Amino acid sequence: MSAYHQNYFDGRKLTEAERTKLLKFQDNIHYSQRYYDDDNEYRHVMLPKQMLKEIPSDYFNSQTGTLRLLTEDEWRNLGITQSLGWQHYENHTPEPHILLFKRSKNFEEELNKKRLAQLAHQQQ
Repeated sequence: MSAYHQNYFDGRKLTEAERTKLLKFQDNIHYSQRYYDDDNEYRHVMLPKQMLKEIPSDYFNSQTGTLRLLTEDEWRNLGITQSLGWQHYENHTPEPHILLFKRSKNFEEELNKKRLAQLAHQQQ
């Protein structure tokens, strides 16, 4: 875990024991192809069903029984790996092991523009 995440983790950190239990499922996480609308790109992430039993109860919404919406740090800490900009915005209630993600359709273009602007500013 980077020094940034050690100091500025957003959400609830897993204990080392919790994280060890969950990372054994990491190779079995399935990532869908991306799909789009006019504004966003989407994908869904399917966790192994057995993995849900190992995720701490405070990661769940007690009313729906599904995972609550997770911060980026939280879902990355579970072992989900995706490029930058993805937001966990919904769960597929009939199948609670499926998490829905979205990000702006032009996220990478905007990110590259910001990086170029920062680089230009640093060179001044």
